Amino acid sequence: MPDNRPASEPPPTEVERVKASSRYLRGTIGESLADRLTGAVARPDTHLLKFHGTYQQDDRDLRRERARRKLEPAYEFMVRIRVPGGVMTPEQWLAVDRIAHASGRGTVRLTTRQSLQLHGVPKWDLREVFRAIHRSGLTTMAASGDVNRNVVCAANPQPPELHAELVDWSRRIGDHLTPRTAAYHELWLAEQPCDRAAEDTEPLYGPTYLPRKFKIAVAAPPSNDVDVFAHDLGLIAIVEGGRLAGFNVAVGGGMGRTHGKAETFPALARVVGFCPPEQVVDLAEKALLIERDFGDRTNRRHARLKYVLADRGIEWFQDELHGRLGRPLQPPRPYRFEHRADSPGWTEGPGGTHHLTLFIGCGRVGDFEEYPLLSILCEIAGRHGGHFRLTPNQNLIVAGVPDVDRPRVEQLVCEYRLDDGTRSSPVRRAALACVALPTCGLALAESERYLPRLMAKLEGILAEAGLADEAIDVRMSGCPNGCSRPYLAEIGIVGRSAGKYTLYLGGTAAGERLNRLYREKLGEEELLEALRGVFTRYARQRTPGESFGDFAVRAACGGA
Repeated sequence: MPDNRPASEPPPTEVERVKASSRYLRGTIGESLADRLTGAVARPDTHLLKFHGTYQQDDRDLRRERARRKLEPAYEFMVRIRVPGGVMTPEQWLAVDRIAHASGRGTVRLTTRQSLQLHGVPKWDLREVFRAIHRSGLTTMAASGDVNRNVVCAANPQPPELHAELVDWSRRIGDHLTPRTAAYHELWLAEQPCDRAAEDTEPLYGPTYLPRKFKIAVAAPPSNDVDVFAHDLGLIAIVEGGRLAGFNVAVGGGMGRTHGKAETFPALARVVGFCPPEQVVDLAEKALLIERDFGDRTNRRHARLKYVLADRGIEWFQDELHGRLGRPLQPPRPYRFEHRADSPGWTEGPGGTHHLTLFIGCGRVGDFEEYPLLSILCEIAGRHGGHFRLTPNQNLIVAGVPDVDRPRVEQLVCEYRLDDGTRSSPVRRAALACVALPTCGLALAESERYLPRLMAKLEGILAEAGLADEAIDVRMSGCPNGCSRPYLAEIGIVGRSAGKYTLYLGGTAAGERLNRLYREKLGEEELLEALRGVFTRYARQRTPGESFGDFAVRAACGGA
């Protein structure tokens, strides 16, 4: 692996030093897990645990009181389960439910990357949680860390027969780019953890892995539910003559930024060519290797592939990619994105089957007062012979329901008044939120806990303006890292500090344009008044068929 740093370049970051000395992700994790004097792990191990799929967190609601009582923070762990292509069996769902009740907070979080998250897991339970996940046929390995993350895939493509093929390619890419270290098996799955480092090699990653995370998405026009341009590598399925001809290739997307740091910014991936299916795994590898070799290891805020392209240029990247592939990409082929929303209610699947899309507010599945959603889904899973699909919009599809089983599922939906995507307002169905407080250590403001209350007020304002039926997409993030991809939303709301948000306007319904800064440091009333004014103008001044995002740009609503 070449060292491309000039002699005068700053030294590698702390994370880079930890990775280099970790013995392929082992570090002292075994010792940290065995330490019963604290609910935490050693600081270097917090970096390494992410590669294994878990984050050390603490309950921030309890920080002040515990500090007053001179107690350590209420440490706990978030465990992220990788679900390739977002497809899992009902048996796997039931297994995750059991784990959530035994070691988590009794809830499961669906993410925008088609993964599952369990919150509130104690350190003492981590090893058994990982083993239970492994027994179900799922894994947490490479669900986080400086590696390729879970490959997301279009959840409900048209034609429906295309889904299995796209999921298969997503899995092939994900399997090929999975780290090879034996540390995961030693630390989590063996009866006794092994202190001896195996003779590991990482043919793709090397001992220091990537400078930052790498994200891949597979989209199927006309739907852009995966937000393909928000990823380091976007693959846009091209169907010709009823068959998958290949993929248009987009590179250099990413959402993260830092408040007050103009050198950090969100970016859209750019389409650079087309490749046939049989070449797509090799292409994904070569794109990842460019990030490995040229990403910035001295500044993690400047380490994503989007900054490599910003510094070196798209033409340089294309030359580098073509040289590594040994061939140029073909010219891009025509495609068109029209939307990125999930299809509410029932849709047709292949072979006479049916899919039911269930709206999951903020992706949180639990047994709530008068709405025991988790228990109901477990009952469906116990009767369902198809599969479940996690969507990039934080919803759940009960997929592959045969004609004979549809009445039973419909009965459960009616009996428990499940939100089949038609009970909620269009604006609420389109809304996304990251987890934020109280568990995320990066959160500056509320997001998941606050969005439902904010949406109720926005629904009232939209109704006053005569816009109650408009599917304007709203995305909220508790910090500027943008896990809910707010910079692609028609309305992006990003946490700035406790109770204060930055407002962005002007994305498109199909996710093909970044929005623009509108107002900063807004409290709730200021935020609502700002949106009330824009909604009123939109209702009065829009042209026929004009979306809210397009109006915001035309009317110069975006721009501080």
